[in-house]
Amino acid sequence: MLLLSTIAELRSHLANKRKQTIGLVPTMGALHAGHVSLIKRAIAQNELVVVSIFVNPLQFTPTEDLEQYPRQLERDCQLCQQLGVDVVFAPTGEEMGIAGDAASQTSTTTVVPPAAMTSVLCGKFRPGHFQGVATIVTKLFNIVQPDRAYFGEKDAQQLAIIRRLVKDLNIPVEIKACPIVRESSGLALSSRNQYLTPTEKERSAVIYRSLQQAQQAFQAGEKKAQRLLDIVKQELASVAEVEIQYIELVHPETLEFLNEIETKGLLAIACYVGSTRLIDNIVLYQRQPIIAIDGPAGAGKSTVTRKVAQELGLLYLDTGAMYRAVTWLVMQSGMAVDNEEAVASIVQGVNIDLVPANSSNLPDSVYINGKEVTQAIRTPEVTANVSTIAAQATVRRELVKIQQRWGERGGVIAEGRDIGTNVFPHAELKIFLTASAAERARRRLQDLRERGHQDIELEQLIQDIQRRDEQDSNRSIAPLQKAADAIEIITDGLTVKQVTAKIMELYAQLK
Repeated sequence: MLLLSTIAELRSHLANKRKQTIGLVPTMGALHAGHVSLIKRAIAQNELVVVSIFVNPLQFTPTEDLEQYPRQLERDCQLCQQLGVDVVFAPTGEEMGIAGDAASQTSTTTVVPPAAMTSVLCGKFRPGHFQGVATIVTKLFNIVQPDRAYFGEKDAQQLAIIRRLVKDLNIPVEIKACPIVRESSGLALSSRNQYLTPTEKERSAVIYRSLQQAQQAFQAGEKKAQRLLDIVKQELASVAEVEIQYIELVHPETLEFLNEIETKGLLAIACYVGSTRLIDNIVLYQRQPIIAIDGPAGAGKSTVTRKVAQELGLLYLDTGAMYRAVTWLVMQSGMAVDNEEAVASIVQGVNIDLVPANSSNLPDSVYINGKEVTQAIRTPEVTANVSTIAAQATVRRELVKIQQRWGERGGVIAEGRDIGTNVFPHAELKIFLTASAAERARRRLQDLRERGHQDIELEQLIQDIQRRDEQDSNRSIAPLQKAADAIEIITDGLTVKQVTAKIMELYAQLK
């Protein structure tokens, strides 16, 4: 692992690495388990990972804890090295072109996000904070030029602003949001938690507990903002030492205040416990549950997913059919399937619809840009080219957006390698469906022999499957990984009916 402190050093090091996918994890140091989750996800999804450590003076107001903010670079570097980080970038304020305090915003170019997003929630009490965040994050994007950047959902307002920043300024980076990591009490992890005394930590658990109370009311049918806010306030009032700064319900993307939840709402809190300011949030979705099923090839994901969809009346989000549809569209255009620039222009704004079949014996109908292509995408010609299309980052990015739009409606089930970690990280039920390499090889051997292939050896199949698992787990795009909150089901010795019944049982527990 390299520790670099100057922009010139970092740019020089990365200059010869541009053929690799680069992930950036921006931090202010004092790394904890929440940061570790970001770093691990970045390592899983990229070939090279940069962790920046910079206590940004621009995001501290004059009354805040800039001087007291924990700095532990040596310990942070040791942790990064243990995790497998390639580069830690730890510049000084001077190197980043700013002086030592928030007043330096008057002497440097500043990125100013929309006032409607920076004047609410934390921004109302921390003037200039999000301009400072946006300025330094933009600098880091320009310096590192990452393919992906990773941010925690605990800082939900920051996440929404950075997404808007990237969109408005056409910055070519994919923003990856990572779930909140919590202590056993439910307290959201934060570098500032170390300011809390043991007693204050115990009292702070009421913050998440109050959000859970509101979530339970929401799931029971309560959609009115004022009622949900009152539930949170009532629970927080049970611990007198907690001083509320704000409790608000806003749209998680626009940060507009909501009177009632129509599709989704961000319930956000800021409060003081002692002298320590803590924030937390939860996103409330008005939708049917989503089931995300991941796992290695040969574990029976597709068969089980289709069966569960039929039994529960869910839409099977056939991601494979989506890639086939795009492949068909590219081939119809006459463009070469390996011409990534041309493919990118074709896939931008593409519209794909899936219509469930009336019979379990028929495939779901697939439409692309209004044209029905259910059978056309099953031809040998499309099959021969789909892997070339699916390997392209732009195609992957656009189809994930489409899949996530379907997810907003809810009532879907999907399977793949990173459905629960990347496509639907907020899925209500995540399954990691797996089986031993020997069991998957046995199933494959039986299938091949039924098709007349008698010259296949079991040991060779086992080795082939193990090799594919290794490749799938280390892909730069959509690597095979198990979500931290996924339920593992090992299918060795189980029938499709038994596995289906187990997933349906877990789904029933959501009610």
